Amino acid sequence: MSKIDLGKVGLWTATFDMQPMKKSQEAIAQVEAMGFKTVWVPEAVLREPFASTSLLLSATKNMVLATGIASIHARTAQTMNSGWRTVSEAFPDRFVLGMGVSHAPMVEGAHKVNYSKPYSTMVQYLDHMDAAAFFSPQPAAPRRVLAALGPKMLKLAADRCDGAHPYFIPVEHTVEARNIMGAEALLAPEQAVVFETDPAKARTIARTHMSTYTRLPNYVNNLIRMGYKEEDIVNQADNVVDAIVAWGTTDQVLSRVKAHLDGGADHVCVQVLTEDVRALPMSQWQELADATRSI
Repeated sequence: MSKIDLGKVGLWTATFDMQPMKKSQEAIAQVEAMGFKTVWVPEAVLREPFASTSLLLSATKNMVLATGIASIHARTAQTMNSGWRTVSEAFPDRFVLGMGVSHAPMVEGAHKVNYSKPYSTMVQYLDHMDAAAFFSPQPAAPRRVLAALGPKMLKLAADRCDGAHPYFIPVEHTVEARNIMGAEALLAPEQAVVFETDPAKARTIARTHMSTYTRLPNYVNNLIRMGYKEEDIVNQADNVVDAIVAWGTTDQVLSRVKAHLDGGADHVCVQVLTEDVRALPMSQWQELADATRSI
């Protein structure tokens, strides 16, 4: 199966989940008019992603919606398979299921289930998902990717899915992921950015965003594996902040996006960070859209 075309640059945002759905639908139609082909939306403790993506897809004409990510602990493999195929059939070539093992604090805290052996759990989940019955009309080409960080999960993403959606990673991870997965698998990393040239202001916004993730072992361990010091990760040292969040002028932000593409990414989903984490950053999205037309 050929790679799905997501466009080289898309958006990753939780802010649609922070608005009434009618406002989100109006906003995503504007985002499509800006020229973005793909938008990624989360799950965590926000809207249920199959319902959310269906409502957002219904407000657009050609846009692709992707989940980043739907937790395998939030639903059985049977239910995940049914939701994936339902949305994929209703919106052909416009839905990508991004799914992952999530994190122990979320799984055990929110879903009240045990979190252990994430790799073998994912393998078994994919087995059950692939064997699940679905008697409704079938989609022509349903697409799924894994939220993968380590080598084993990246290889699994290439072997059993369309590819990988790494989150909270530096550019060097994209290079590593491409080498592990080979040329054919889709690689769609997330990149957080701040359109702010003042270093103190930019890093303050970045650290607010990063504070959630630097407490999660999966992300911390991945960065340690890549050579970053645990103390620097936990304390959000400048070198870690600057590796995870691109900030500065539009050209400086664009340079980081290009670095991922040059490193092997097919698509970079850009998460625009602002001081107001609940607000739709429409002006920054427009700035990004204008800047990326030539990529």
